[in-house]
Amino acid sequence: MKLALIGSGAMGQLVASLARKGGDEIGVVFSSSNTGQTVEEFSAHLKGHDAAIDFSIANAVLKNVEACARARVPLVEGTTGWSQHDRAKQLVAEYDAALVYGANFSVGMNIFYRIVQTASDCFAKIDQYAPFIEEAHHSRKRDAPSGTALRLSELMKERYQRGIPIASTRAGYIPGTHRVGFDSEADQVLLTHAARSRQGFASGALLAAHWIVGRKGVFEFGEVIDEIVGLEGK
Repeated sequence: MKLALIGSGAMGQLVASLARKGGDEIGVVFSSSNTGQTVEEFSAHLKGHDAAIDFSIANAVLKNVEACARARVPLVEGTTGWSQHDRAKQLVAEYDAALVYGANFSVGMNIFYRIVQTASDCFAKIDQYAPFIEEAHHSRKRDAPSGTALRLSELMKERYQRGIPIASTRAGYIPGTHRVGFDSEADQVLLTHAARSRQGFASGALLAAHWIVGRKGVFEFGEVIDEIVGLEGK
């Protein structure tokens, strides 16, 4: 397939490398902000691509969504920190386009979400276990708690009907690590996901790009994983 890449930083370069290794063609590559281009100009450059992957900056997301929608090019939105989801969905619907978005494109983490949901379903029925979340990242990561920890908290809240405590650490070169625990006087159950590199995010984005071709509508990356591993509708 022929891919357009939006964002030429570390993630964009990794996506390009993995895509070429997998036999995909890289077409146009845009800088993070697409400075100086109108939406119409941007959209014109996108035509002829099978899908686009965006790992750029939050304040450029809506422009990127609109440009891809106008060009009828399915978009995988990997940028984090943007919140205009309703407007993005309106744009996709207006142009009968397609979009996959997610707070975390790691396949392992999205399966981890399902494991945590199942564990929470069980432990929430037994009052003696107290849930908690711990997350740790390198000192350069600014947001705390992480978006992934907040997502885990949301999933667990659905089962516990209360807030889940989150502890955050920012130090040194710690790789992204998330732990979900269930603690009791008798024992403790601890579930852990540790990211070794950015490759997981790039691989997930490419998986989503192949999945979305030929589809219409807005999808959360978890829906992609659910269908692939056979959990859709369960």
